[in-house]
Formats: sequence, structure tokens, C-alpha cells
Amino acid sequence: MASNVFIVPKRNEPIDKALKRFTRKMDKAEVLDIYNDHLTYEKPSERRRRKAKAARFKK
Repeated sequence: MASNVFIVPKRNEPIDKALKRFTRKMDKAEVLDIYNDHLTYEKPSERRRRKAKAARFKK
């Protein structure tokens, strides 16, 4: 899944605020989560086990 996350810096906006806005957009789009998921191979049985465990704790 490709995700083009970008911001347009506002006039006279400090770089810190622009970077914070960009980071929030990245978190909301879950770009880094998707990237980290694809770093290593996860067997389908392990994926099902992980999702089932997360569902149990989510209740």
C-alpha cells in the first residue's frame, strides 16, 4: 500500500511545528506500522495467533 503523506509548510511556521504536523500525519496514516510489518516475514499461523491474542486483550 503506497501512502503519500506530505505537508505544505505554512507561512512563517517554525520547522518544529511543521515536523510535528508531519509526524502526526504519519502516525494517523500508519505508514511506519505498515513498513515495520513488512520488514520480516510472518507466517500466516503466527499472524492469526497474534491477531487472536490482540482481540482477546481488546475486549
